[in-house]
Amino acid sequence: MARARAIVVPAPPDDRPILDIWIEYKSCATEKLRNRLLENFLPLVKYNAERIHTKLPDEVDVEDLMQAGIFGLMDAIDSYDLERGVKFETYCAPRIRGAILDELRSMDWVPRLVRSRSSTVDQARKSFQMEFGRKPTDQELAEKIGVDKDEYAKIRKDAGAVGVVSLSRKWFETDSNKDVREIDVIRDPRQVNPLTAVQRRDLKDLITKGLSRAERLIVILYYYEQMTMKEIGVTLDLSESRVSQMHSSILARLKAQLQHRGTDLEEENQA
Repeated sequence: MARARAIVVPAPPDDRPILDIWIEYKSCATEKLRNRLLENFLPLVKYNAERIHTKLPDEVDVEDLMQAGIFGLMDAIDSYDLERGVKFETYCAPRIRGAILDELRSMDWVPRLVRSRSSTVDQARKSFQMEFGRKPTDQELAEKIGVDKDEYAKIRKDAGAVGVVSLSRKWFETDSNKDVREIDVIRDPRQVNPLTAVQRRDLKDLITKGLSRAERLIVILYYYEQMTMKEIGVTLDLSESRVSQMHSSILARLKAQLQHRGTDLEEENQA
């Protein structure tokens, strides 16, 4: 992880209601009270980290996700406003998830895992061929790298080489004038179009470029995470009307930028 590891120091026993601790912390924010709050809400970090971890490869350590989530919990404790009447559990959950997702993006773990798995399988295969003079079977290769059959199948799926063919290549001829192509055979309307995914990512980078952190979060949470203005306000510690005002301002600026880009393109075409 890029950041220092967060350490939650166990707080001395405190049997008071958590609301009383909140009130005292907001009037006098001491490390002792903060640790008491962290300890009380730590299960929320574990819950969110484990939920996200179920969708990730086994190589991603759930403890690393929890460390990132603790930083999100710390930020939520510091910015939580008792007078707004929002339950802390509701308020902190998006911040915990956001901190974990931000850390995953900064880790860029996908390319490293793919390279690591490919390297492990390739080295084991070469070692076997040098020792026995033939290609190993899947069972022999699994034993060589010390995993069971199911785990090897998972590694092979993630690290397997990809063949590159032209999607316009003829698959087979028909009696009609139109031949069947590769794309006609493999196309699955249920799958996400990779071109669309890339375009969405590029569009997100384009429209969030030059925005402040709060403005960028409003765009992403509203258009990509499908959150309401009220939910965004709770997450960012802003009023719903303020979020709506900032959203309108962002749209106006983006419209002006797009019009400016369109004018520039017309001038380039005329030139």
